[in-house]
Amino acid sequence: MLLSKEDLSGKYEWSTNYKSILFSGSPTRRLFDRWNGFQVLFLINCLAALSENFSLKEAKEVERLIHNGLPLTIQSELTVFSWLRHNALAV
Repeated sequence: MLLSKEDLSGKYEWSTNYKSILFSGSPTRRLFDRWNGFQVLFLINCLAALSENFSLKEAKEVERLIHNGLPLTIQSELTVFSWLRHNALAV
């Protein structure tokens, strides 16, 4: 299940300066911005790709974890993705 920005409930920046190609493929070591809607959506969709039964409910939980549980010391997409895998999906 791929999510769209309408599926997210947080208040995000949706800057038109970002190209959609920028957030495709796999997570990288690029700096993660929890307020960048495109980047949050990208990571949630990367997690969704790991599970055949990923639901909107799980996506909301991942979004909640990003904003309320993600340690500030975790700064790259790759480390955020790894942290989410262990804390949200236990994959």
